[in-house]
Amino acid sequence: MTHAHTSNTAAPNHTSYDAIIVGGGIMGSAIAWFLARRDDFGGRILVIERDPSYEFASTSHTNSCIRQQFSTEINIKVSQFGADFVQDLQHYMGPDERLPDCPIQSFGYMYLANSESGAQVLRENQALQARCGAGTQLLSREELDARYPFYALDDILLASHNPINEGYFEGATLFDWWRRLGREAGVEVLHDEVVSITRQSGPEGARVTGLVTAAGHTLSCGLIVNASGPRAALTAHMAGLELPVEPRKRLTFIFDAAEALGQTLPLTIDSSGVHVRSDGAYYMAGCAPDDDAAVAVDDFDDRPELWEEKVWPAIASRIPAFERIKLIRSWVGHYAYNTLDQNAVVGPHPELANFYFANGFSGHGLQQSPAVGRGLAELIVTGAYQSLDLTPFAYQRLIDNRPLVEKAVI
Repeated sequence: MTHAHTSNTAAPNHTSYDAIIVGGGIMGSAIAWFLARRDDFGGRILVIERDPSYEFASTSHTNSCIRQQFSTEINIKVSQFGADFVQDLQHYMGPDERLPDCPIQSFGYMYLANSESGAQVLRENQALQARCGAGTQLLSREELDARYPFYALDDILLASHNPINEGYFEGATLFDWWRRLGREAGVEVLHDEVVSITRQSGPEGARVTGLVTAAGHTLSCGLIVNASGPRAALTAHMAGLELPVEPRKRLTFIFDAAEALGQTLPLTIDSSGVHVRSDGAYYMAGCAPDDDAAVAVDDFDDRPELWEEKVWPAIASRIPAFERIKLIRSWVGHYAYNTLDQNAVVGPHPELANFYFANGFSGHGLQQSPAVGRGLAELIVTGAYQSLDLTPFAYQRLIDNRPLVEKAVI
């Protein structure tokens, strides 16, 4: 299928679109590209993005990590496809000689258990991950000390580490190419903001019929995809729907250490709730604030006191070499936090069949975007998931108050 080249616009080129995607971050861009590249979808696709600089988008504040160390099969398989995708862009997005390599720096995640119950969770998770083909290894305190002698391990009973396809990748590269190739395939990107969504009831049930933007454009549509990140509940509400997704602050700190560790630091999840990893010549630490509550969608005020009060004490206690470190910079991002179960909501609303969700990723959106983009494109065009069944993420569980429990949320 060949589309005319279409670039970003200040006004829409049409008044009607087959698919309108609200939100042009990593998730919206993935869905648009997967949809546009399908030979069996010839419709017009519009992405509406309120912040063309992406300065405050979750995509821009991500730490670009990927892992298979989850406790649910669906999350493991979603990230395994993500790892395959980013490491072979030529296969999945090409052939195109312009596509760069996008390798994963596989330092792995290091989960530490300081209680028998925590150790049992690691054992159960590792068994499931192994059945799914992940390379997670359980490490005793002695084995961990031999491999990574810089940890203080007096309180640790067991650790799990996956050194294969788990770590950091250039998320910005993936984002750039989805946007570029999407535009080349005919995806139109409108710099505007949705202010209302229209719906009507008919003999076959309710449907969304269009929307109005802040600039005054009235657009009709065949379907809407909500890919608006931490603003997802606002978008859903315009369609008359409830969505338990709220913005929550997550803080990231880049620091230098006077005493180098001598080897790469895995992304280490401490019992304090702080995580820390290598970041090139420096190190990166992150955490949630202790008062982890919803914030305003535009509240990106830093919390510098948490460095002295929470982060530095935690990482210095776990890694004594980090007693002497220097903070380089810090920033605040938002998780699109699903308060039911910290898992994604993907697919149509059961009573509004042409309104689709791609929301509530709770910090996992970047690594889950390839599988979710592919899956939603399949669902929209064929009526069913073809490659990987994403129905565990369906909206119905919110109605049923049936959490998809994930024990490995960071």
